[in-house]
Amino acid sequence: MIRRPMLFARLAVLACATVLVLCVCSAAQPQIDVAFGLNTVTAPSANEADNSHTPQSLTGGAYPSFSADVLFFRNIGVQGEFAWKASRGDWQGVQPYRPMFYDFNAIFVPKIANRTYLEMMAGIGSEATRFYQPFEICDFNTCKNFVTINHFMGHFGVGLKAYPFKNFFVRPEAHLYLINNNEEFSSGRAVRYGVSIGYTFGGR
Repeated sequence: MIRRPMLFARLAVLACATVLVLCVCSAAQPQIDVAFGLNTVTAPSANEADNSHTPQSLTGGAYPSFSADVLFFRNIGVQGEFAWKASRGDWQGVQPYRPMFYDFNAIFVPKIANRTYLEMMAGIGSEATRFYQPFEICDFNTCKNFVTINHFMGHFGVGLKAYPFKNFFVRPEAHLYLINNNEEFSSGRAVRYGVSIGYTFGGR
């Protein structure tokens, strides 16, 4: 009984991967975009926290990010990205922490001008926050000096992708995170915005 949910989760991942492979194989000329970005995050201040949230804002810091997407049918596809706080913050002034965000999305990329495209995406993901400790916790496999708390989240994003040179692009972007039960911070809402540079493989 304990293993059954894990089995169902693995089967669901396998089914999604199979569908993804079939879509890629069936697309005449799939387009693949990969990018690296530099961002920051804004969120409600500590003073805005209610009784169900800790007065600790997610605002501030540099967030590097990686993203990739595959467009199957002209301008429709799937996208995934990962962003993390480059330096550790101080949670309540006493404990080092580092928030990370990852999400998986459906993406729509219409052309709006010559060598310029609008990216719109929506999906789901997780906020994973590592809280670091001055000692290590070991099990039979590894030792680590942090505990990770995960929260399910919804994600909405928009970007403006422009190609100044061949297949290289620059993309100003903004992302809204709606984080479930984010008690460790002042709000379940956060916005990441910044600029990515990337490269497109395949036809546009």
